[in-house]
Amino acid sequence: MKALILSGGKGTRLRPLTHTGAKQLVPVANKPILWYGIEGIVAAGITDIGIIISPETGEEVKSQTGDGSQFGAQITYILQEKPAGLAHAVKVAQSFLGSSPFIMYLGDNLIQSDLHLFVDIFKQQALDALILLRQVENPSAFGVAEVDPQGRVLRLIEKPKNPPSNLALVGIYLFSPAIHAAIACIHPSPRGELEITDAIQTLIDQGKQVEALQLEGWWLDTGKKDDLLEANRIILDTCLTPEVLGEVDPQSQISGRVQIGIGSKLINCRVRGPVIIGKNCYLEHCFIGPYSSIADGVTLVDADLDHSVILQGAKVIGVHQRIVDSVIGQRANLTVAPNRPKALRFMIGDDCQIELV
Repeated sequence: MKALILSGGKGTRLRPLTHTGAKQLVPVANKPILWYGIEGIVAAGITDIGIIISPETGEEVKSQTGDGSQFGAQITYILQEKPAGLAHAVKVAQSFLGSSPFIMYLGDNLIQSDLHLFVDIFKQQALDALILLRQVENPSAFGVAEVDPQGRVLRLIEKPKNPPSNLALVGIYLFSPAIHAAIACIHPSPRGELEITDAIQTLIDQGKQVEALQLEGWWLDTGKKDDLLEANRIILDTCLTPEVLGEVDPQSQISGRVQIGIGSKLINCRVRGPVIIGKNCYLEHCFIGPYSSIADGVTLVDADLDHSVILQGAKVIGVHQRIVDSVIGQRANLTVAPNRPKALRFMIGDDCQIELV
C-alpha cells in the first residue's frame, strides 16, 4: 500500500504567512504540520509516500522534508502545476500510484486517531473507498456525506448550500485502484476543479464498495490562523514532553510542562506551561504563558505573550503589552513604543518589520 500526501495549494487563508512559504510547513508545537501526517502514515506501516507539491513552494517542501529517511520512509515528489482539485492531484500521481491501493492525506490536516485502525478495516473488508467523517457545526464549508445506518455512503456533495447532514469529509481517504477509472469519468466542477467527491460518487453509482467511518477523536484543519492556534494548543496539551536542555538562570521561574531546546538561554523569565521553546533562543525579562510555541533562534526581550506561535528567527523586543492569539512569521521584527493598549493580537508574515508608536 502507498500513500499520497497533498502539499500544494496556495494557502490563501493563512496569508500573509503563506505568501512566502508552504502552509503545510507552518509549525505546530515547533514541528511542520506536514510531518505529523508523514509520521502517522509511517506508524500505520506505509513507507512508500508520494507528496504532491506546487511550483511556488515545492522546493521548500523538498528541502525541509528530504527523501523521507528521517521518517523511515521513501518519499517521491510529484509536481502539480496548478491547484485543479483533489482528484486532479490523484490523476497527476497515477504513474507513482500504479495499481496499488493507497491512502490520500491532505497535508494541512491533523487527527488524533491512529491511521492503522482505518488501514486495517480498509484491507480486511476489501473496500474500494473508505472515507472518514466528522460531525461539524458548519457543514456547508466542507464536502458532506449522507450515509445509511450501516455506514454505507449514499451521496456526497461538495460544499452544499443545503447540507443533507452535518458529516464533513475529513481530509483523509483510502482508495483501491478503481478510483483512477472513476476520476477518468468525471468533469471539472463549476469552480473548475476535478472534485474527489465526484469521483467517490461515481464509485457509489457503479456499485463499488464505499463505506465511511466517523472519527471519535479530534480533527483539525489548520488552514486559518485560529485553527492553527487551536492545533498548537491541543498538541501541546496532549503530546508535549517536559525537558529543559537550555540554560535557565536562578531568577527565572518555570512551571507546568515546558520544553526548552539546547543552546537556549532564559534570563529573569517566567514560563507557565504547556510551552515549547526551540533551540538557540534568547529570552530576557519575559512572561511566556500557556499554549505558546517559540521556534529555533527566536529573540524575546521585555515581552509578554501567551497562546501564540512565534516562528524561526523572529525578534520581539520591548513589547510590554500582552501579545495573545498571535502568529508571528519567520525573521519578523516587532518593537512597540510605550502607551499601547493592554493586549495585542497579530498575524505577521515572514521577514516583516513592524514598530507600533
